[in-house]
Amino acid sequence: MSRKIRLGIPSKGRLEEDCLNFLQDCDLKITKSNPRLYIARMATLPQVEVWFQRPTDIVRQVRDGVLDLGIAGYDTLAEHQGQADEIIVIHEALGFGGCSLEVIVPQTWIDINHIQDLADLALSRAPVKPLRVISKYERLTTRFLADHGVTAFRHLHADGALEAAPKMGTADFIVDVVQTGLTLRENHLKTLQEGQILQSDSCFFAHRATLKRDVEALAVTRQMLELFEAHLRAEGHYNLIANMRGHSAESVARKLHQYPNLAGLQGPTISPVYPKNPGQNGWYALSIMVKKARLHTAIQQLRDIGGSGVVVLPATFIFEEEPERWQRLQQTLEL
Repeated sequence: MSRKIRLGIPSKGRLEEDCLNFLQDCDLKITKSNPRLYIARMATLPQVEVWFQRPTDIVRQVRDGVLDLGIAGYDTLAEHQGQADEIIVIHEALGFGGCSLEVIVPQTWIDINHIQDLADLALSRAPVKPLRVISKYERLTTRFLADHGVTAFRHLHADGALEAAPKMGTADFIVDVVQTGLTLRENHLKTLQEGQILQSDSCFFAHRATLKRDVEALAVTRQMLELFEAHLRAEGHYNLIANMRGHSAESVARKLHQYPNLAGLQGPTISPVYPKNPGQNGWYALSIMVKKARLHTAIQQLRDIGGSGVVVLPATFIFEEEPERWQRLQQTLEL
């Protein structure tokens, strides 16, 4: 009996909900026999065992080879993946959990608006009273501040909400993730110019050694990557099907070429319609893909050139040639 391939996904909060929804949209629905369990199954890939874990634990367990695959925020991955290359990133932007890791100071620091201002302030305080920074990202924070000349500071660690620390006096400034900025404004905090440490999105990653030695794990990884890529490519696209009169498929194509956005992905698909009444000749069916933002414009343009009976279908997956990320993964693994 072959072993289960272990995939770690976030276990709590909005990130768990978004991850489950994303996987379901990719035809990788996860089912739990009991909501209290931390291990589940994936019907599409029965050889995969899904572990619900904290994001930091997912990264550490993939790094150590306990988990084969993982999904977590890039911010967490960058902080906890370690110095070696045990982890390999397969897809860096799954489209949910987006945020930025920022240096954040009180709004009352009216003269501190740029990261260089913070460096000057830290220098003026040292060595008598070094600035105190509180963050869950000690490695990233220390490296970024040092690279930007903020050398005199003490790093404090906390697991809970950080936004209250400057007002409570337990820290001078913080480093934390920002999504909408609403929490910062409510707590009278602000980000700094040039103070962004990194942009983060949910990413898909694996234990490098496992993919090199385990053919089945590599096959599962490829199938998941193909579904992720095809779903993300299809997001925001619609398939338009319409009828149009014409002397030939070429004449219909010439009409469509008046509007470059009606070309579809590689070009429109045009085929003859076989009417119920044999005397009704000269009808063709065309199928094109358009972006959601251009849907109304595309329908109006189709009408302008004689299109009718337009049917709009949402696109779930768009599979094209072998994904570039899969080619890159093979090269990285030297396969």
